[in-house]
Amino acid sequence: MSSSSSVRKANIIMEGLAFGESPRWHEGRLWLCNWGTGEIVAVDEEGKSEVMLTVPAVLPYSIDWLSDGRLLVVSGRDGLLLRQEANGGLVAHADLTGLSKNSWNEIVVDGRNHVYVNGGGPAAAPGEHFGPGTIVVVAADGTLRQVAEDIAFANGMAVTPDNRTLIVAESHARRLTAFDIGEDGSLSKRRVWAELGNDYPDGICIDAEGCVWYADVPNRHCVRVREGGEKVDKVEVDRGCFACVLGGADGKTLFILAAEWRGFENMVSDSRTGQVLSITVTAPGAGWPSYTSGTRW
Repeated sequence: MSSSSSVRKANIIMEGLAFGESPRWHEGRLWLCNWGTGEIVAVDEEGKSEVMLTVPAVLPYSIDWLSDGRLLVVSGRDGLLLRQEANGGLVAHADLTGLSKNSWNEIVVDGRNHVYVNGGGPAAAPGEHFGPGTIVVVAADGTLRQVAEDIAFANGMAVTPDNRTLIVAESHARRLTAFDIGEDGSLSKRRVWAELGNDYPDGICIDAEGCVWYADVPNRHCVRVREGGEKVDKVEVDRGCFACVLGGADGKTLFILAAEWRGFENMVSDSRTGQVLSITVTAPGAGWPSYTSGTRW
């Protein structure tokens, strides 16, 4: 991190979550998945929360929106991409099990309505929790194609404002990896966007200056990094940081989802150490997941 930057602390705005994941700024509130409960929760900047719906999934599950405003939910262990209809019900948007029976993880919808989901891939090696991950793109009619493979524990994804680049966190490789996006949603020209040293990126988001914020569970912080790997800002937390997103009235609030990490075998429990924290930053959100004038689209 450059000498001009400083380590700062965030404010707690909500407590009592299990594991908060997949944060999105949508219609003036922060939406998140409360892993371990099946809940999708919306919370405002003062900490007032509301359970928006409960899905038939414990973990992992993640959310984003189509351009017409319909909510998408990845039900990871079921291998299904669900869509919420106008009556509030959930229907199958795509079946991912034909590509892999392993669990699916994160989602991002870009500005051209390409839906990217990661995870899946071949089975994990003995003693490992995850095998090499993949990225698939889902078309409007629910058909899907694999567009990337050999992702070292695929986690957060984000797309640049021009819809030309997808960035994915490869947690086990300790790096952010970029791809060019084709007109048909295909990914090409894979390259390292930033090597992160001893950090393990989880959820990510992009700001208007082209930097990426990433959450890091074992190191208990969120870090802002430029392409090439220069770390320019950091927010430390007293527990693992699972995901982050930019939102708020002007897009300059970094929301952090954090919880105490006790290992994969203890992710589903009665423990409620999950928090939502916030801190003001210098550059507003950009790209996808979207921040635009306080609404998702």
